[in-house]
Amino acid sequence: MMKAIVDAGTCTGCTLCCDIAPDVFAMGDDGLAHPKAEEVPAAAEASAQEAAGSCPVSAIKVD
Repeated sequence: MMKAIVDAGTCTGCTLCCDIAPDVFAMGDDGLAHPKAEEVPAAAEASAQEAAGSCPVSAIKVD
């Protein structure tokens, strides 16, 4: 299974990852993106990778 990690120290809260992969990422009360679950659902792996590649500050790691 694939895991998604958001570096809170790097995330700027732009919401792009949530727009691209809403099944994987959500905005937290702190204004930063967070993975919704420890493991990325199989059906959302491609969108999680797209979100990681699209993050303007490279705050997302998916593996």
